[in-house]
Amino acid sequence: MSENLNRPRQIIEYCLAPLALDSKSEAYKDAYRRLDHVIRTYQTELVKAQKPVAVDFSKMRTITINEDAHGQD
Repeated sequence: MSENLNRPRQIIEYCLAPLALDSKSEAYKDAYRRLDHVIRTYQTELVKAQKPVAVDFSKMRTITINEDAHGQD
């Protein structure tokens, strides 16, 4: 990934993009609110820790949320 995703909005939009949801739908708005809360809470905890924390997402198990968005594979 060549993008620098360091703001909640950028991260959330990147994560929700494969789902192809209407950004005006209640489902999109609810998912956006939840992800925003998670990211901001995590960022607050990082500030409290006063040390850098590395997160290796490549070792996390993939969860398919919407089969249609992922080609039914």
